[in-house]
Amino acid sequence: MHLLRGALRNYAWGSRTALAELCGRPVPSVHPEAEMWFGAHPADPARLLIGDDAVSLLDAVAADPVRELGSAVAPRFGNRLPFLLKLLAAEEPLSLQAHPSAIQARDGFARENRARVPIDAPTRNYRDDCPKPELVVALDRFEALAGFRDPHATIALFAALEVPALAKYSALLAGQPDSSGLRALFTTWITLPERALATLLPEVLDGCVAYLSASHGKGQFGKEVRTAIELADTYPGDAGVLCSLLLNRITLQPGEGLYLDAGNLHAYLRGVAVEIMANSDNVLRGGLTPKHVDVPELLRVLDFEPVEVPILHPGGERGARRYPTPAAEFALSRIDLDATNPTADVAVDGPNILLCTKGSVQLRRGDAVLELRRGAAAWVSAADAHVSVTTSEGNAQMFCASVGRAG
Repeated sequence: MHLLRGALRNYAWGSRTALAELCGRPVPSVHPEAEMWFGAHPADPARLLIGDDAVSLLDAVAADPVRELGSAVAPRFGNRLPFLLKLLAAEEPLSLQAHPSAIQARDGFARENRARVPIDAPTRNYRDDCPKPELVVALDRFEALAGFRDPHATIALFAALEVPALAKYSALLAGQPDSSGLRALFTTWITLPERALATLLPEVLDGCVAYLSASHGKGQFGKEVRTAIELADTYPGDAGVLCSLLLNRITLQPGEGLYLDAGNLHAYLRGVAVEIMANSDNVLRGGLTPKHVDVPELLRVLDFEPVEVPILHPGGERGARRYPTPAAEFALSRIDLDATNPTADVAVDGPNILLCTKGSVQLRRGDAVLELRRGAAAWVSAADAHVSVTTSEGNAQMFCASVGRAG
């Protein structure tokens, strides 16, 4: 059981205040801070604080995988920590993206290896052979796009915008209001010639502005059209702005979660959250980015089946309450402590990363005590056995990342 120093990632879409404030550092930060990684990802592993030393968690796991991961987890995941826990702060929208299934990741990684595409090439789609399911849990109001909306609702949205140029696209979807129609429309839009896009997109945005004006911002599709306008301000001329109109627009309140399985097209728009994912770096982008967009590969990966994305809440009444997902690589639980419920137990049947997001907590294993203040994390190896968590300073909150159940 050791303190774990996360790896700070600076991206342009990050915040100069959110992570610094959460971790008790001076505000504003010098650069936008987007993510704090707590894990053993080769690109930026967290560090175990052992005495005066800071040891890479990646190296610690590689040196003794059975001790750190456990005799059941180590062979199951090839002696690798299978999950990556993050703090995420989005001040601006992230790219439209999707992640591959396990089979797609294996095939794509092997295919690009055979083609001798350098692993760090900007055009590389598959940097490993692993899937990348993920779960995001809001720490404050969190905005996102995720999954294709029911086509009938999208047809109604197009009608509400009263843009003549949308009529043929609405007819295309009305003729096939299912995954096939969504595939056809998305493919048409993401491959529009530059001249056609330069004509269509301004007309659609004018319709969005007129809709907000006529409805005083309170119409049925207010969030969807406002999001399209905001995305166009950040990514002018990007086909992803049109594609955003096909997706579910979601708002998470603090404590609510969103699970994204393979093939789910999504974009995080704004907010602060805890995120956990499989320990992979495979991303297929679909727009809202200057980075490489491989349209044929994206279309192979995407799941066009319309969905109503369920908002997740942790199960149980007290103690470690788990967010339900089918992911084999990870599980995420939340522990809320207060004066009436000051102590909880952490089940250690494999590796755990514990992250304090409110107040402060004390971790106890035998005679060993470790304090976590807000924004701090700890590594609990499989060899650490029973760990309890206690607060003595009023309300506290902690997230517990562990390995998903087998089978």
